[in-house]
Amino acid sequence: MAKQQAPEKEPGNGPETAKKSKGKLFLLIGVGLLALLLSVAGVVYFVFSGAENAESAEPAVPVQMPAIYHPLDPAFVVNYTHAGRQRYMQVSVVLMGRDPKKMQEATRHFPLIRNQLVMLFSSEDFEELLTAEGKEKLRERSTLAVQSILEREMNNPVVEAVLFTNMVMQ
Repeated sequence: MAKQQAPEKEPGNGPETAKKSKGKLFLLIGVGLLALLLSVAGVVYFVFSGAENAESAEPAVPVQMPAIYHPLDPAFVVNYTHAGRQRYMQVSVVLMGRDPKKMQEATRHFPLIRNQLVMLFSSEDFEELLTAEGKEKLRERSTLAVQSILEREMNNPVVEAVLFTNMVMQ
């Protein structure tokens, strides 16, 4: 007759399997909690230290004030002798700076600045001034001359640039 067979053990139904399942469950929960804690710690670190790092990592950019223009009126007229003929140059000069208070203080020194520019303009070579490069060099030298005067008189070179708004040569 038929022998009665003992039920075979199915995998996963014994006491060993229950211990392994609980161990895996605790391991997964532990890993999940660890990931959650690390995420929270990262967010907290970013929120509280991010603002300090952003400020210290990037230097503060100074706000540049708008340009202020002061014309040196009347226009400069300089005479030259070139190739045996009398030549003239008329230049309208404007000083550009950014600090209104300092630019206003600089107006006290306009007679000294005008004198220096007349001396500079009259010492130039007329032939060289006919080229664009010669005019630009004169503008740069004029800027340096004005800045050196203001540095000496006010301890601040206030003027950023000397601009020629009109130049007539004949």
